[in-house]
Amino acid sequence: MRPGGATRGVRASGRGLAALLVLALCAAAGAPRPACARQGAAPKQARQEGPAARTLYRISLELDFDARTYRGRERLRWVNRDGGAASVLYFHLYPNLRADDERPAAQAQAETSTPQEPRLEVTEVRAAGGQALAFSPEEGGATLRVQLREPVAPGAAAEIELSFKGSVPEIDPDETSLPAHVVQQVGAAMRDTREIRRARDTNFVSRGVMLLGSFYPVLAARPGGDWQRRVEPSVGDIFFTDVADYEVSVTTAAEVAVYTSGREAGGAQQARGGARAFEGADLRGFALVAGRNLRSEEREAGSVRVRSVFTPEHEKVGRRVLAVAADAARAFEARFGPLPLKTVTVTEAPLVAGFGSAEFAGLAVIASAFYVDFDSPLMRALPELVREQRASVEDNLEFAAAGGLARQWWGAAVGSDPARQPVLHEALAQFSALLYVQDVRGAESARQVQEDQLRGVYQIYRTFGGEDMSADRAAREYRNSFQYAAVVASKGALMFVELRQLLGEERFFKALRGYYEANRLEVAEMEDLRAAFAAVAELPQRRALTRTFNRWLSERRGDEDIAPPNPQLLAALGITPEQQQAARDRNAFSRLGRFFWRQMTRIR
Repeated sequence: MRPGGATRGVRASGRGLAALLVLALCAAAGAPRPACARQGAAPKQARQEGPAARTLYRISLELDFDARTYRGRERLRWVNRDGGAASVLYFHLYPNLRADDERPAAQAQAETSTPQEPRLEVTEVRAAGGQALAFSPEEGGATLRVQLREPVAPGAAAEIELSFKGSVPEIDPDETSLPAHVVQQVGAAMRDTREIRRARDTNFVSRGVMLLGSFYPVLAARPGGDWQRRVEPSVGDIFFTDVADYEVSVTTAAEVAVYTSGREAGGAQQARGGARAFEGADLRGFALVAGRNLRSEEREAGSVRVRSVFTPEHEKVGRRVLAVAADAARAFEARFGPLPLKTVTVTEAPLVAGFGSAEFAGLAVIASAFYVDFDSPLMRALPELVREQRASVEDNLEFAAAGGLARQWWGAAVGSDPARQPVLHEALAQFSALLYVQDVRGAESARQVQEDQLRGVYQIYRTFGGEDMSADRAAREYRNSFQYAAVVASKGALMFVELRQLLGEERFFKALRGYYEANRLEVAEMEDLRAAFAAVAELPQRRALTRTFNRWLSERRGDEDIAPPNPQLLAALGITPEQQQAARDRNAFSRLGRFFWRQMTRIR
């Protein structure tokens, strides 16, 4: 979830300043999810139309919710849309992704009965005719190589069937609480710690809810005829694939509700036992959330149906999230164009600390820790210092929900490589969330949100010693979610604010609509975005347009363009420059952590 932060030129006074700082740190928790790097840009291929021209997954999943295990069978029809023949297919097994320092421990835990990481194993691969195909793991088991019996010519299709099984860990509830999220962000700010997204962040069970962000073998992206074989863990998103159609059946206990990236085939079947069928067209992946105590409400919003999923104790907040998501969907459709999706779900899930949101095709997830009902008896019993933060906390949740919807336009509909060019989807999603505030709540609210959610996050980051960086780097070059939120998301989004002022309303939104339409269901590059804006700019504006892109993305002008570090903020917390440096040791961090605990972390 992206946070609220200190405003530009904030006064160093009292509890309000402390609250703003806490919210800015919480906000960075909503930064990123994982990614797959690729070298160089490849030209787009002309998209073929019609069901026979699309890649199709038919997946049958048997889910043992209580044992945290599953088995499945995946029948894949892959259409070769490139210019050369292919005799090998590559799949990503995202649950097996490990950072270098995780691999020895993961190997040891693989033998235990209570693994701390998810696991996905392919047990058999066959051609459509039943012949066994050779397959082998690569990249530490995160990639699977399948040798076909004969090459697939351009425009032709191959069908294979994979059998697989997997398991997910149970996450300690203490890792998912709001205090844990805040303390983690304090650590990222004060100690400049290195963060790598782990497979368990999006494949787990906790507090009676299961999230399967990537439970099946996913065909690797193949732009320009080169398979993107390697998945590289970083602080950003890792999931990267081309669009495909899905037909998925899930068999699990009758009392376990299941919500997915697709819509229920033939209507809702949550109350029935046996297999439940889901389908979705033009999806970049297929995720699901399941649990015995999950509830949902939905409504139409333009051409898409929006659904909110929540636990009974968060019903009131879940309904508010639904209203935000519906308003955001209508606003984005009017501004950018309709989604190819029919259904979008926003759900809560107990995400681990520092991971405030996660987005998949058709499914946006927000950490349950931020579903705070200030009218509940528990909240009324807490000190006024906590209760007076209601507006800020609720604004943060609203901004996160709007951002989750925005990623269905920027990331799901218009694809981009999240490892190599994360700013493409992150910056557009943040700007779109700001645009939602303007369209729904008005210009003054948008101005304040721009100060809190974008400028404030950058200033807090710099105040605590973070280095200004260019925003167009690969995801692996950012150290943690706090830096990623301040540089990639905030600076990137503010570039669009500047472009809007430069071009004016009509040309600016004509450029965004053109970019969306030209790259919908494709993988966009930064040059596609630049070209879309250049196409609408008058000749005298084009040079200024180039300077704007370079200044905000490639140069380090954040202090000049956004806000410089604020020493008054540190002084208000009683931190001298010497103490700030010393705060990188464990004792000082503990003292600062206790400060935030008193101020904010009693909210659960």
